[in-house]
Amino acid sequence: MPGNSIPNEAAYQIMHDELMLDGNSRLNLASFLTTWMEPECDKLIMASINKNYVEKHAYPITTELQNRCVNMIANLFNAPLGETETAVGVGTVGSSEAIMLAGLAFKRKWQNKRKAEGKPFNKPNIVTGANVHEVCWEKFARYFEVELKKVKLSEGYYVMDPEKAVEMVDENTICVAAILGSTLNGEFEDVKLLNDLLVLKNKETGWDTPIHVDAASGGFIAPFLYPELEWDFRLPLVKSINVSGHKYGLVYEGIGWVVWRTKEDLPEELIFHVNYLGVDQPTFTLNFSKGSSQVIAQYYQLIRLGHEGYRNVMENCRENMIVLREGLKKTEKFNIISKDEGVPLVAFSLKDSSSHTEFEISHMLRRYGWIVPAYTMPPNAQHITVLRVVVREDFSRTLAERLVIDIEKVMRELDELPSRVVHKISLGEEKSEANGDKLRVTVKKSDMETPREIINDWKKLVPDRKKTNGIC
Repeated sequence: MPGNSIPNEAAYQIMHDELMLDGNSRLNLASFLTTWMEPECDKLIMASINKNYVEKHAYPITTELQNRCVNMIANLFNAPLGETETAVGVGTVGSSEAIMLAGLAFKRKWQNKRKAEGKPFNKPNIVTGANVHEVCWEKFARYFEVELKKVKLSEGYYVMDPEKAVEMVDENTICVAAILGSTLNGEFEDVKLLNDLLVLKNKETGWDTPIHVDAASGGFIAPFLYPELEWDFRLPLVKSINVSGHKYGLVYEGIGWVVWRTKEDLPEELIFHVNYLGVDQPTFTLNFSKGSSQVIAQYYQLIRLGHEGYRNVMENCRENMIVLREGLKKTEKFNIISKDEGVPLVAFSLKDSSSHTEFEISHMLRRYGWIVPAYTMPPNAQHITVLRVVVREDFSRTLAERLVIDIEKVMRELDELPSRVVHKISLGEEKSEANGDKLRVTVKKSDMETPREIINDWKKLVPDRKKTNGIC
């Protein structure tokens, strides 16, 4: 921290200049998160950025807007309505917090039942697929001492198998977690089949194992693109659902939602009451103070777009996804891993990775401004490497076509280099040392044909250097 102050204009310029070196958020195709909103919503966000979300007495209208959002989302997910059934929910900072709240509710309900039956309650577990979002679910399992039992994947089948999942359920299972929109390939898991199989197992065993749906990515997609798909509260064992408002809810980062089927599915002892802000305020979140702006932004999107607007946005995303997918197919160099039904994204891998790898393609695309992740699948499909492009609202058809052109350029550039050299000296993994006019390149002798060929190849990568000395 500096000892002295500087003018506000200078501080701004210093920060502005450094931040220019960040990647372009709209070209960050790794992220599911929203990167554009309308100017009118930006104004609302700035006008409410200094309001504390938890001070319900001071900001009652903001509290009312949050409740309206919960109500709209619960209806969107077909929560049962009636005198005895009323859905409840809360806004969170994202799906990670939402999942932890839902998981805590399942754990506490299971513990209370086991205590009442005089049975051990110290070994709870959750059954889910190996494709689960590890940062969310692994964190919950580790922090709150719950075993995570994962159904392993297999080549060509990259989501949880409902039959295998139900086989892993035992008397200590607090819930089965299904994913509506896998992070790996965007695919929706078969929640309907999972529900039907679990109903039968519960009937046979006398258990009442419930389902949680992690709809972080797909919760704002399925109701508009696949309204007949049964994955939500229409299924009797689905007791809670989380969704990310900052993904396809079309709000900037920092908002998620969790909805419970009924009040009985959220144990009362998990709700805290505070009164030091002026009145009694119930709260059920992992943090306390947070900004109100994202809740207000979510309400803006819900009333601004409505069913028609959200449907139009999701259909447009799907159409641009198809443009990108078909463009990649025409290159005849890639296998498409993603499915037609699911989150609008394209996951793809090389048909022939003997010469080049997906990681090299990912790295070279950065030269054109694109941020496209490459990653390996979880066990037992870890030998499969995938590139993934998430199609968001601001990813236009023009950008989809441009990306295909740039991928083709990258493939041609890689093909021009000797495969053994590219494989060993990936652009992201070269061992080099620049000193003045000299560039020292370390290459294993077994990986090259002649020193001159290696030097010529490096000249293509550093054409602005007048002299290149390759010391092998």
